[in-house]
Amino acid sequence: MQTYILREMGRKLEESLAQFPVVVLLGPRQCGKSTLARHLLADRADALVLDLERPSDLHKLDEPEFFLETHQDKLVCIDEVQLMPELFPLLRSLVDADRRPGRFLILGSASQELLRQSSESLAGRVAYHELTPFLSSELEGTCGQMEHWIRGGFPDSVFAPSPSASMEWREQFIRTFLERDLAQFNLRLHPPTMRRFWTMLAHYHGQTINYSKIAQSMDASHTTIRRWVEILEHTFMLRVLRPFSGNLKKRLVKSPKVYLRDSGLLHALLDLEDFDELMGHPVAGASWEGYALENILPHFPRCAASFYRSSSGEEIDLVLERKSKRIGIEFKMSASPRLSRGSAGSMEALELDLLLVVVPSIDEPYMVRPKTRVCGLGHVVQELQGIM
Repeated sequence: MQTYILREMGRKLEESLAQFPVVVLLGPRQCGKSTLARHLLADRADALVLDLERPSDLHKLDEPEFFLETHQDKLVCIDEVQLMPELFPLLRSLVDADRRPGRFLILGSASQELLRQSSESLAGRVAYHELTPFLSSELEGTCGQMEHWIRGGFPDSVFAPSPSASMEWREQFIRTFLERDLAQFNLRLHPPTMRRFWTMLAHYHGQTINYSKIAQSMDASHTTIRRWVEILEHTFMLRVLRPFSGNLKKRLVKSPKVYLRDSGLLHALLDLEDFDELMGHPVAGASWEGYALENILPHFPRCAASFYRSSSGEEIDLVLERKSKRIGIEFKMSASPRLSRGSAGSMEALELDLLLVVVPSIDEPYMVRPKTRVCGLGHVVQELQGIM
């Protein structure tokens, strides 16, 4: 039996439950939301957990107002809330009658934008959080970085007994997601077509997306491709990173970059089973970039994130901004990274406070030139926390 691994989100959830009547935890299916919630509530006698995928729990809400008012003295946790979005207006009414903090903990597998009812009905009464699959920082001493990179962060994948078992779990996840999970959002999509589209995006991983080119390849409209991208983004399968749009005296790229959010699913869609196969594939560098990016951004939810690319080719992989601070991050899959000639010009154009070059493994961070530091993934969060 796998020992419970503390999630960094746990402390934030406890703080929000002490402050807000409703706390919503969103994230992809199978990333550990239910496990985290049950761990937090295990010692609370006043907690009631409803899993809407269980028919017996779903039937308890045949008369939701009566049931929830009967348990108004408890902290009610409702799992897989996207199966019953009509609950949100009722929750608003119940909370308006009694604004005690910690009344409801809501778990869902769709973004706030996709669950429109929640964002409209509970404004001012709710705290939102997003749980990702396991971060590298959560697995120190349990799983090595390379294994985590190859398998991704979903618990059943990263802790599978063998590489082949991990790959099989990810294949089944992809199939179930396409055939069943998307149907929960009333999305009438053809699973084989979506599998082909998702695989095509895996080849675009870390690149700017050309909607028209993909539409032509998929024999679909430009509008349809944009809708499919939004669906994968709102179900936490895809990250769309927008370009930097500051007032610079340069022509900037306007198309966003796309990343598959879990490196393990990226490798499964490309049929890359191990490290050697990954290193022999053209996606290797972009895979490291996406993996590192997804292990950094969850630590800084208040920062604005973008990438910078000028028409002349100057580029910074990730730009983080908060208040008066602006940090650039470059991802290099090398122990001895070489900076591009345009990096100095990019730093000057963006007026960066610091440029971090993130590599897979390094003993100690070091400066390569003024305001430019090379560091490993294990150091970068510490470096940023002291600044942002």
